[in-house]
Amino acid sequence: MSSVFVIGSHGQIGQKLVSKLIARKFVVYAGIRNDGQAKVFPTDKLVHPVHFDLNDSAEKMAKCFKQTGADTIVFSAGSGGKTGDDQTLIIDLDGAVKSTEAARIAGIKRYVMVSSVGSNKRDLWDKSGIKPYLIAKHYADKELQRTELDYTILRPGMLKNTSGTGAITVNSKSEERLSIPREDVAEVIAEIVDNQATFKKSYTIGSGETKIAAAF
Repeated sequence: MSSVFVIGSHGQIGQKLVSKLIARKFVVYAGIRNDGQAKVFPTDKLVHPVHFDLNDSAEKMAKCFKQTGADTIVFSAGSGGKTGDDQTLIIDLDGAVKSTEAARIAGIKRYVMVSSVGSNKRDLWDKSGIKPYLIAKHYADKELQRTELDYTILRPGMLKNTSGTGAITVNSKSEERLSIPREDVAEVIAEIVDNQATFKKSYTIGSGETKIAAAF
C-alpha cells in the first residue's frame, strides 16, 4: 500500500497523521472542506489536499476516491463536541457509513476507522456524557463490520493534547479510565495502516507500557 486518503485530515488527529504518514513515504490525499484548510499541512510533494464533503452522496465520494487513486481510507472525522446531535448523526454516523459505501464503489479494500472507547459497550453509554456520539459510533462500526472491506476499528480512550509517549495498552479491561494523547492515536494509525495482521479486527487503545511498534 502506498497512498492514503485521510477523511478528517484537518482535525487534530488528522493533522498529526498526515505528517506521520509522509514521514513513512506514503502519498497522502488530505480531505478538506475549503482551500484555507490546506495551509496546515507540510509543504511536501507527498501531500495532496483534496476537496471532500461528508454531506455528499456515496457516489460523489467514490468519484473523489477514484480520481486520487488512493488504496487506503482512514476515517478520522467528527462533528465536534460543540455541534448538536443532528450533526453527530449526519457526520459521525451517516457520513461514516457513506464513506464505507464509497470505498466499496471505488474498489478500495483497506479502511481504518477511528471510533471511540465505549462505543461497543452499551452499559457505559448513560454515564459517559456523550451517549448520542457513542451510539453514532457504535452503528457506524457495525455497518463497517458488515462489509467485505479490510477494516481496522480503533477505539481510543479519552483524547488528550499532551505529547505522545509512544507506548499504549490494547484491549484493556479498564476502559472507563483509559486516555491517550492524540499524537499516539495518529502514531497507531500510521503503524497499522498497511499491517495485514490488523485486518478485520477492532482494538480499544489507551496509554500504557507496550511500544506502539510492538503492539500489533
